[in-house]
Amino acid sequence: MAEPILPTEFVERMRRLLGEEATDFFEALQAPPMVGVRLNTLKCGAEVLSALAIQAEPLAWAPEGYVVRAGDVALGRHAYHAAGCYYLQDPSAMMPVALLNPQPGEAVLDIAAAPGGKATFIATRMQGRGLLVANEVVRGRVAALVENMERFGVANALVTNEAPARLAEVWAERFDAVLVDAPCSGEGMFRKNPEAATHWSATHVLGCAVRQQHLLDDAARLVRPGGRLVYATCTFAPEENEAVIARFLRTHPDFELVEPPAWPGSAPGRPDWVAPEEAAGLPLERCVRLWPHRAPGEGHFAALLRRRGEEAPWAWREPRSRLSGQVRRHVEAFWRETMRTELPETGWAAFGDAWHLLPVDAREWRGVTVVRAGLRVGVARRGRFEPAHALALHLAPQAVRRVANLNAEEAQAYLRGETINRSGEPGWTLVAVDGYALGWGKQVGRLLKNHYPKGLRW
Repeated sequence: MAEPILPTEFVERMRRLLGEEATDFFEALQAPPMVGVRLNTLKCGAEVLSALAIQAEPLAWAPEGYVVRAGDVALGRHAYHAAGCYYLQDPSAMMPVALLNPQPGEAVLDIAAAPGGKATFIATRMQGRGLLVANEVVRGRVAALVENMERFGVANALVTNEAPARLAEVWAERFDAVLVDAPCSGEGMFRKNPEAATHWSATHVLGCAVRQQHLLDDAARLVRPGGRLVYATCTFAPEENEAVIARFLRTHPDFELVEPPAWPGSAPGRPDWVAPEEAAGLPLERCVRLWPHRAPGEGHFAALLRRRGEEAPWAWREPRSRLSGQVRRHVEAFWRETMRTELPETGWAAFGDAWHLLPVDAREWRGVTVVRAGLRVGVARRGRFEPAHALALHLAPQAVRRVANLNAEEAQAYLRGETINRSGEPGWTLVAVDGYALGWGKQVGRLLKNHYPKGLRW
């Protein structure tokens, strides 16, 4: 990877801001970027790292996150990655979700979620309980978000495609916790993506700050009294970080900055980098900075804000809709022949010919564009029911009657879309690698026919 050629104006301002630390900072930017792995605790634990034969050190701010120190595995092309066992994520990018600290049973919103790194992290911390809304305003980025949520086996989420202002109109004061991973000038991406440095300018930084202010204002309207709001960027510019928080606190007296955990390697916010009239009297040192020369990763900024007021969680309505008629007979037949669990009685909803299990009643999202609701279970058409790939990745193998547990070579063949030669009981079969679900196959005679989605095949 080519070393980033940094804009002269960026170099000069960082030398001015960091002083004696600037040399270490610029040396870090010339070093190879770090590889981070975050385990999907909905499916697995640290045994995956042992199976991958990689050396990895846990992160101080995210025990399910690791810095990979050594290993010869192409982690993004491994069957465990396809099974949703882990997410490749910059180590410092895991910090904002750790700061937000989402809990099982809460209602949590990731307002700018694509491609899903932080949203999948939130989902694992929620452990399948509560409601996660993963929103992305850019339609072209939604598909990657849906794919990653499915890969992680998330069932208690809505993926939405809306402007934050629209969400604030429909869902004002509904959420226990809101994450604003704000689009920014991306100074923390220069090491991983040297081309990003060519787009940097001081004017761009100021333009980002204006957009971030509007985004944060919209997000604040979605937080319930007593709820939490985390604002985060992957840039070092104080105009996009402490200055945004200072202006927000001046205009939103019902929010306060919360003291963050004292993680090793983290640094406080810098009130001295903000205009004195904006910073006066505000505890901006409670913001968190991760620098590439002090902590693992490319660098991040985050601030945890709490909305003052009496705790008042919103009571989201549970879904009550049921299957009926011919569709129910098809789904019941599939469930009886394939599953070891009981068929859910409520929460069913049709989107075209696809049937989903919903996390909340559909009336809760009237007026919001929902791209994916809950768990896509399967498609009912032409007198039969075909299970969805999302269902396979959500299931544990012990929940299914027929499981084809493949070795590494067979798993690669399956991921390429090949038919697998094996004997077994006829019918829908969950295909797994080392006990981690990969998708569906259908056993016919001595062949396991491949139903891995064509768009995902290697």
